[in-house]
Amino acid sequence: MADALVIVESPAKAKTIGKYLGSKYIVKASMGHIRDLPKSQIGVEVENDFNPKYITIRGKGSILKELKDASKKVKKVYLAADPDREGEAIAWHLAHALDLDNTQECRVVFNEITKQAVKDAFKTPRKINMDLVNAQQARRILDRLVGYKISPLLWKKVKKGLSAGRVQSVAVKIIMDRENEISAFVPTEYWSITAKLGIRDSLFEAKFHKLNGDKKELGQESDVQEVLEAIKNAAFQVKEVKEKERQRHPSAPFTTSSLQQEAARKLGFRASKTMSVAQQLYEGVELGKEGTVGLITYMRTDSTRLSVTAQEEAKELILSKYGEKFVPETPRQYSKKAAGAQDAHEAIRPTSALREPDMVKEFLSRDQFRLYKLVWERFVSSQMSSALLDTLSVDITAGTAIFRAVGSKVSFPGFMKVYVEGNDDGTTDEEKYLPPLKAGDDLIKHDIEPKQHFTQPPPRYTEARLVKTLEELGIGRPSTYAPTLETIQKRGYVAIEEKKFMPTELGELIIEQMEEFFPEILDVEFTAHMEGDLDHVEEGAEDWVKVLAQFYESFEKRLLYAEEEMKEIEIEDEVSDELCEKCGKPMVYKLGRFGKFLACSGFPDCRNTKPIIKDIGVSCPKCHEGKVVERRSKKGRVFYGCDQYPGCDFVSWDRPSVKPCPVCGSWMVEKRNKQGTKLQCTSCDHTEAVLDNEELAE
Repeated sequence: MADALVIVESPAKAKTIGKYLGSKYIVKASMGHIRDLPKSQIGVEVENDFNPKYITIRGKGSILKELKDASKKVKKVYLAADPDREGEAIAWHLAHALDLDNTQECRVVFNEITKQAVKDAFKTPRKINMDLVNAQQARRILDRLVGYKISPLLWKKVKKGLSAGRVQSVAVKIIMDRENEISAFVPTEYWSITAKLGIRDSLFEAKFHKLNGDKKELGQESDVQEVLEAIKNAAFQVKEVKEKERQRHPSAPFTTSSLQQEAARKLGFRASKTMSVAQQLYEGVELGKEGTVGLITYMRTDSTRLSVTAQEEAKELILSKYGEKFVPETPRQYSKKAAGAQDAHEAIRPTSALREPDMVKEFLSRDQFRLYKLVWERFVSSQMSSALLDTLSVDITAGTAIFRAVGSKVSFPGFMKVYVEGNDDGTTDEEKYLPPLKAGDDLIKHDIEPKQHFTQPPPRYTEARLVKTLEELGIGRPSTYAPTLETIQKRGYVAIEEKKFMPTELGELIIEQMEEFFPEILDVEFTAHMEGDLDHVEEGAEDWVKVLAQFYESFEKRLLYAEEEMKEIEIEDEVSDELCEKCGKPMVYKLGRFGKFLACSGFPDCRNTKPIIKDIGVSCPKCHEGKVVERRSKKGRVFYGCDQYPGCDFVSWDRPSVKPCPVCGSWMVEKRNKQGTKLQCTSCDHTEAVLDNEELAE
């Protein structure tokens, strides 16, 4: 008979832990929270020190009965939920539901699910940390007060079904502010002049730098003409060559935020997908004869700290795989940077650096492998030597003008042998080749290319950039980034176009009302300060009831004012020229999480909806009768298909071009990368660049 019951959140975690603990332990899963605030009412007694009225979550009764029955058959119950405030709250609710003694040492925590970590955790059980529980409880009640007090007001004054959230509203406001910046942006003209030069058999480019010894802004075409006149018959000659060695240091191992950002850049993962796959890797994956193994440490963390054991293992791997030069003199340590970073856990890393990605590839799904590889490479590279780059700056005279060419090459790759961080624009740093040059070298002028440009507005937020911004501002915490982004899309407050967020009309309307009546909720500094107060509760430095009382005092006044002064707003749907094929009523435009779609105006009696078909001006390359139209998948991804479907099943993820392949005559598609857009034939190897302003589809 088993001596102890161990309760965790998920069956996958239960399976992995059960393997390590042996037959004396029964390991069961609670399937997440078993108690929560009721959905049908606010569930908080504001006048009674914000006392929460928890109930057993619908559908969890049978699980709770099973856990109660199992707990009566053992001498000891251990609560092994995740090592954060959410996990602590789950443990506390379980202890309450199972009538466990809170003063007993029943709580076990581990940052990674490995045999050693689990065994060590059970040697040192502790009491439930009520500071962590109260921090989670305060956050939950705070969000409930905001959501359940403001939402009914919005239903009454604006539209049924609307809701407002504390962190979500700030995220929408940030997206809306960026959209306003873009709308107000006035482009400024500027020019560049590129000289295409040669020496011996090598070609390279140099950019205009100075005229008559001074830097000159090329703001208009007349400025360009002045430079062109100055170099009209001039010879190009190398004036000065400057060489410099610089170091490039590796990035810190992943936090939750940086993992979500990098997975978005490099793998195209949404934040929610990153966390889902990371959870699988943390809880354990079946590795053949090795059994179920947790592959990464806990994935909700704002710390970049690493254990000495992990650093030593990384050093061992780097020495054997890459050599002594790739190991720094002292192990690298990284300081916490994010506002409000708690540093309670380690960074996200592989549970063993010696378990290389290719060793486990056959046991992982494609997504699991790609994310594990990303985590492994980032961790290993974080413990490697800096890269050395030789940079070259060459000044070239041409009459009274100076042109400058800049190049670089990696002289020692260091950590770059394993990993290079991505950028928000999808590019990575590349070497720029320059031929051997010295002062006095005469150069051959092949071409002079003036080019007009216009300054660009700030870009819309990608998921990666928005997560980074929220973290930098101290808005939300590792566990809240992904749910926040999911929620604002699900509610239709933002839409995604080309992987970038833009506010919907509904989102703008909500924010306008919130700005007028609940400005503190949208104030970044206020929200960050509130997050700090919740952190202080977690540290035992603040009383959770006091934090809620301070917030509610001003919030209640705002609420009463809004109930009196907020005007009712009529939102009328834009009517299309299409009729519903099911009931004959006009179809209206609606805005969902993936953009506009058509819905029947007879809703709720008629629930017909359909996508808006966008003709891209290309004939179907398969049936030659239909037109290629832009559609969206159920997950919102754009694809292209024939408008004669289901009669013709042509489909392509890449946008087809109106231009046929000049080599074989087949159809070509657009391919976008960091260099720009190119056309690629679908039948042969032909590719060609797309010139500026070239029409891809008529």
